[in-house]
Amino acid sequence: MDISTPTFPVHHSTLSLDIEGHKTEIIISSYEDHFLVIVTQIGSMGTILHARKEEGVSINPTFNVSVTFGKRDEPMLVACARQLIEFISASGYSKGLVLSLGLKDHSVGTLKHIVSAVIEKLPVVT
Repeated sequence: MDISTPTFPVHHSTLSLDIEGHKTEIIISSYEDHFLVIVTQIGSMGTILHARKEEGVSINPTFNVSVTFGKRDEPMLVACARQLIEFISASGYSKGLVLSLGLKDHSVGTLKHIVSAVIEKLPVVT
């Protein structure tokens, strides 16, 4: 009997790094209509944000970022999601973003490092 280990049917990348002295796990999953990015330093989901590009007739794109669950009083988390959805849109994707941030440290340095790491790992449009 041949038993093979099934692979996760959704394209995904994982990354483990040290950010500002905290072990940080990042998982990026690419679904048909969204990217799911989970970043955790605490082993749980944390704050969940949804970001998308608004379609309209304007030449300049408009982005909508909302907190679905968690800390609503953390503007830096919203800024992190906004930077990522702007990059996703500029890269040619029309997908939305679901971002989960379970962080011990919400500093600007930590969030910049997270944005850089996620951007580096996002799949290339083919």
